Amino acid sequence: MSTETHIEHLNLKHEELEEALHEESHRPAPDTSRLALLKREKLKIKDEIQRLSPH
Repeated sequence: MSTETHIEHLNLKHEELEEALHEESHRPAPDTSRLALLKREKLKIKDEIQRLSPH
């Protein structure tokens, strides 16, 4: 897999996590541990995208 393809895949995953965060946070009783897990995963992916992106 090329770096560009990998970054595209990570961007899609980042968007999916953003949607999951939005859905969870707008539930009547959001699961705070799930929110924390989603946020950590989203940040991890963002860091990986920045690391792979040319500067």
